[in-house]
Amino acid sequence: MPNYNILILGASYGSLLASKMMFGGHNVTLVCLPAEADLINSEGFRVRMPIRGRKDQIEIDSRKLQGKVSAAGPADVNPKDYDLIGLAMQEPQYGSPSVRELLDAVARSRVPCMSIMNMPPLPYMKRIPGLNATVIEPAYTAPTVWDSFDPGRLTLCSPDPQAIRPPDEKVNVLQVTLPTNFKVARFDDENSNQILRNIENDIDAVRYDTPEGKVELPVKLRFYDSLFVPLAKWAMLIAGNYRCITTDGMRTAQEAVHTDLEESRSIYNFVIDLCVKIGASRDELVAFEKYAAAAESLSRPASAARALNNGAQNIERADKLVQLSAKQHGMSHPVLDRIVALVDKRLADNRNKAAA
Repeated sequence: MPNYNILILGASYGSLLASKMMFGGHNVTLVCLPAEADLINSEGFRVRMPIRGRKDQIEIDSRKLQGKVSAAGPADVNPKDYDLIGLAMQEPQYGSPSVRELLDAVARSRVPCMSIMNMPPLPYMKRIPGLNATVIEPAYTAPTVWDSFDPGRLTLCSPDPQAIRPPDEKVNVLQVTLPTNFKVARFDDENSNQILRNIENDIDAVRYDTPEGKVELPVKLRFYDSLFVPLAKWAMLIAGNYRCITTDGMRTAQEAVHTDLEESRSIYNFVIDLCVKIGASRDELVAFEKYAAAAESLSRPASAARALNNGAQNIERADKLVQLSAKQHGMSHPVLDRIVALVDKRLADNRNKAAA
């Protein structure tokens, strides 16, 4: 198997995927803020995750992995030096000046690019025949940053694993709270698909040394021919993540889903119906019961809710993306409309406070 050089934009969530790739001997460069880069370059990063049937979590130390990690600022990397590029920042960050310039260089490099954003990049949406990408542009903070991409060279990897940066730890520590799999759709180019298959196989082969012996680690990469498999995350985002947002604060994802289970089921299944309408098959998507069971362990508010509470003036608007996609097909749901109106209001309030 070849060893790849991989560039990942975003060191927080990106370090989870990086740790899995580095087990296979692939080298990773993380693009991040200067303080993060200095820390990662001097101390590496740590990823902690639970293992089924084992009381203690394991901690992956990047310095002990076969592949190497380095970190840099947006102006310090050349996308053409890499075999695969990962997008692991939140969508509004790609509009900031230095990142915008790097993203354009990524697009022009024609290196295959895999997003692990909750918000599918606009060029990926152009690959879905059941959608008019122009209609959904208002859901994006800066839709023009995606103009230079060849849609066939950009794919989407569903960010199903949940992870946080523990608030009392250094910024090079990531805690996995829900160790599910990354599900990635194909590229149009078969050579690029083979890179994903090779990395998938490398991650499958990983065994981690513990006092009890070698164990298999959770959080795999799963390759799919279907463009729709990563869109299974949409229903989860709408039923859970965005319903963590309340009129004056936030609640946990567990509360968002289980406080009114029938409402959660209704909006979740509406989003599933939308995905089917635009071309997905139901067996590619995740049934509500399975998601509701997983949500029992989601004891923190989602990142969108935390960002709003912290005064963010822009957040990922997957809620608006789903709403605009549904409208193209004459579909609407009162819960979704309420979510979008509430997020609009909370963002407007934050912008007004910042301008005052």
